This record gives sequence, C-alpha cells and structure tokens, in this order.
Amino acid sequence: MPEQVRISLDAMGGDHAPDMVVAGAEIALKRLPHLKFLMYGDEARIKPLLDNCPEVAAVTEVRHATQEVTMDDKPSVALRQRRDSSMRLAINAVKEGDAQGVVSAGNTGALMAMAKFVLKTLPGIDRPAIATYMPTQRGETIVLDLGANIECNEENLVQFALLGEVFARVLFGIEKPSVGLLNVGIEELKGNESVKKAASILREINLPIQFAGFVEGDDLAKGTVDVIVTDGFTGNVALKTAEGTARLLVHFLRETFRSSFWAKIGYLLARRSLQRFRERMDPRRYNGAMLLGLNGIAVKSHGGTDALGFSNAIGVCHDLIANRLNETIKAEIASFEADMSKAEVKDPDIAPEDTAQ
Repeated sequence: MPEQVRISLDAMGGDHAPDMVVAGAEIALKRLPHLKFLMYGDEARIKPLLDNCPEVAAVTEVRHATQEVTMDDKPSVALRQRRDSSMRLAINAVKEGDAQGVVSAGNTGALMAMAKFVLKTLPGIDRPAIATYMPTQRGETIVLDLGANIECNEENLVQFALLGEVFARVLFGIEKPSVGLLNVGIEELKGNESVKKAASILREINLPIQFAGFVEGDDLAKGTVDVIVTDGFTGNVALKTAEGTARLLVHFLRETFRSSFWAKIGYLLARRSLQRFRERMDPRRYNGAMLLGLNGIAVKSHGGTDALGFSNAIGVCHDLIANRLNETIKAEIASFEADMSKAEVKDPDIAPEDTAQ
C-alpha cells in the first residue's frame, strides 16, 4: 500500500455538493489517514467548509473551477463546452499525474464521456464499463455494465468479463472469481447472438477465469457467481429494479410495524435485528461505481448520496489505486490477446457433428 494516495474530487458534482463532498472527505480521512485531496470547484464555497474541517484542509489543495456540469447537460455538450468545469479539471488531474484517481457524484454520462476522452481506454479495451457490487445472499456480487454501453457485441462482453474478474480479485481478494453471463435462461441455445458468442469465447480461452456459463435475473440476489456480465441497457434496468425492490421492501416493513399497537411492540422487540437489516440494505454502503477499462482510476458516486456514501466512493477509489487495479488488467489483457491469436474460437451455432465433417 502506498504511503500517500492523492485523489481529485469533483467538489461541485452531486445533489448536495460541495457540503457533501467535504464532509465525505472528512469521514474517509478518518478511515484512511494517508489520503490527500485535490478539490476542484467554486473556491468561495469550498474554503468556508474546509475552515470547519481543519484536518481535511491540512491535506487538501483547492483549485478553482469557473464552470459546473449540471445533471441536465448532455454528454456531448459537457465535453465541448465544460472544459473548465470541476468535473473536467478533476479528470485532467489524473491524466497529468497530479492525482492517482478521481471521484465525482456528477452527471454520469458527462463523466463517462470526459473520462474516456481524457484518459483513453487501456490497451485491448474497446469500451469502458460501469461496474459496482450489490448485496446478495452470499455476500456481494459485481455487476457490469450498468449503463455505459447500451448495445454490446461479443468482444465487448468478453472484455467486461476480464475486467470484472480482475475487479473482484482486487476489491474483494477472491482468488478465482466465478463469472456468469446474464441471459434469459441457462440453456446454451438461449439468448441473442452476442451473448452466445461471448459464452463460446469464454469457454475456449485459456485464462484463469472460472466461467460459470449463463445466469438469470434471480441469480443477482442469490449470489450464484462473483461477477455478472451484461450489456449496459440490461444492467441498468437490473440495477434500478433491485434498488426499487429494496425501497419497496423497506416501505412494506414500515407499514407493517405501524399497522397496530402490537406491531409497534414487535418493532421494539426486533429493533436491533431491524437495524442490522437496514445497515445491510443501506445503498450508501455500496456507493462507488468504477469506470472499468479506462487508463486511469475513475469512480462514480451516486448523485443523491450523503457524506457517508461519498466517503465509501472515496474508499473504493483508494482501494483500486492501492491494489494497482489497472496494472493487473493490462497483464490480463496481454495474456488474453496472446491466447486469442493462437486459438480458433468455435461458432456456437455450428453443431459438433458438423465440425467433425
């Protein structure tokens, strides 16, 4: 682990910025005292907040930005017209070597567009993917892509599998993470052509990936595999569905315990257990989605999070830097390309008896 890790923060990104950003940095610093920060944004708004957080101020350099990226900005507009924004300058800091990673709670599309333009993708990666981890019956499962790429071909999905597998090893320390492709069924004949071809490639390549085949939607909650790979359209729908279901469950529990006098008594008796349940389901605990595949560490925080959630996003960024995520990805991609140059991948639509002729 490096003695110091410097992270650039988009201080104006998010619904509650910059207060949430400064408060989140304070929480993160208590957990990780070797952190240093570059904060980009409106200096007149940031400085008074730092005056109330002397410990954060001591390890923070504020760099003024004359622009902000709004949640309504289209990615193309933000890329062309927000060159002096807090988001863009925070990303530039990683490119220029002033910071080792960037965290923003701002506009997701703008962050992806800017980060890809400035940092570029790693060698062998065509498109970056948004990855995060979700609570399951077994612990946590990493899911990608969550919205960066609406349509994906088989090569994109295979690359996502490699990225997710490395992410699981680095973030969770899993020696051989299991990887599954999200599909409409577990049978080999089901799914679109991209998914079937990606499965064929993953079965053939000689890499240390424990490919578990196809998984279905309910496997997200079961924790059947450590990494679930899908296109951005499906992944984003799955994520929002899971978030909505969690909120619905909490709503039903509240209604139930408020329904009668005896229900309220039951709540008092079960308070400690319910507190553990709330902590396990707290979305702030899982805040911090990685933009995997970029030639630099970039983490997206939920725009509506609070200081605790933002501090967790900073923690994710720190862990990926400290564990040299991108160096590991580069080595895996080089091995994959070498293997693919030697092996012939069978077409999943060709039956075994046809290949024998």
